[in-house]
Amino acid sequence: MMKFLFYMIFMIPLCFMVDMFWMVQILLLLLMFLFMNSSLMLLNNNLSYMFCYDFISFGLILLSIWICLLMIMSSENLFKIGYYVNFFLVNIMMLLILLYLTFSVMNLFLFYMFFEGSLIPTLLLIIGWGYQPERIQAGMYLMFYTLFASLPLLMGLFYMYNEMCSMMIYFLKFFNINFIMLYICMVLAFLVKMPMYFVHLWLPKAHVEAPVSGSMILAGIMLKLGGYGLLRVLVFLQEINLKLNYIWLIISLMGGFYISLKCFCQVDIKSLIAYSSVSHMSIVISGIMIMNYWGYFGSYIMMIGHGLCSSGMFCLANINYERLHSRSLFINKGMMNFMPSMSMWWFLLMSSNMSAPPSLNLLGEISLINSLVSWSWLSMIMLMLISFFSAGYSLYLYSYTQHGKFYQGMYSFYSGVSREYLLLLLHWLPLNMMILKVEYFMI
Repeated sequence: MMKFLFYMIFMIPLCFMVDMFWMVQILLLLLMFLFMNSSLMLLNNNLSYMFCYDFISFGLILLSIWICLLMIMSSENLFKIGYYVNFFLVNIMMLLILLYLTFSVMNLFLFYMFFEGSLIPTLLLIIGWGYQPERIQAGMYLMFYTLFASLPLLMGLFYMYNEMCSMMIYFLKFFNINFIMLYICMVLAFLVKMPMYFVHLWLPKAHVEAPVSGSMILAGIMLKLGGYGLLRVLVFLQEINLKLNYIWLIISLMGGFYISLKCFCQVDIKSLIAYSSVSHMSIVISGIMIMNYWGYFGSYIMMIGHGLCSSGMFCLANINYERLHSRSLFINKGMMNFMPSMSMWWFLLMSSNMSAPPSLNLLGEISLINSLVSWSWLSMIMLMLISFFSAGYSLYLYSYTQHGKFYQGMYSFYSGVSREYLLLLLHWLPLNMMILKVEYFMI
């Protein structure tokens, strides 16, 4: 595990060299293949006192490296105008190192430290390279929502260490804690990060004000930190979670349905995609809280699939923004007339967003529906509504942007460059091809 960490640390000086962003991309791609080839024969691989990864960590570390590689590829405009490019690359590398450490440490306190540390480079991305003055307010929302919930988590960790004299994740499964305040403290921080309905308001604001790279990392990885944390801590909170999980399930399913309806009221493309993320994550929270195998497996697959799909959708929104300098659905109309090839990519990613085969989202959604229906037949009503309306707002976004009369104020346009098509292909291909090798995700 240390070899990959040092690989990333020694890439940081390269970021300060002039016009070396292409080299950073190639080295990240090489890191991806090296990490994929590291043996996965054992359940806990590269086990040491501090670091280790299992099947859950493995997929999320791969996703982190992949999304960071695509973030650099999508930010070509920054490199053209030369707006603090070196600091931008360093920021991405620092973020990748923190995410790698978050997913691979065994100690819960170190996990908390890196979990909160990954907030700082994200905040710098939004404030430093965002588009509008409101990005300061969005950054404040992001900070206060996450920090408000994370202090109780720290207190809960201290209490837990006092009781059990250990913070190692793999030792804690031998304990079972039945203390309601500790349960709320441990779970709340991860629910805010997911985000669950009622504590989701920071996400649309952060997405709307963030640059394309910030939106990609927020949708692709940051939301998955909450799911990963829940998968880890619920192991030793099983008894009390089985008594109280219906609270989170009701909030998530009702909230997911309401947010799906709210997507139809959005006129900002990025805001619509952000709200659709909240809707998808509500089903993931429900699957994790049930605590059966189908739920765990489905939520994990859904996290990987959603990370690729929503990141690709934000790339598409940015491609339109670079041409029209607007995110409004009233101006982004009739794109099929100008960019027919890009229209095909809109369709492919929208179909994956509505869980059409052969995407990973389909497999995840089927597993989650299985688990939720086995828990209670009543949940089928909300699941039907969420699935139906998720297809509805995906089609709404596609038809509104691609069809209709185009905006008259355009004076210059170009259909798309090979970099943009490659970027979208690298989102779509893993999302739809990984279903052939789904046994790697069997937790």
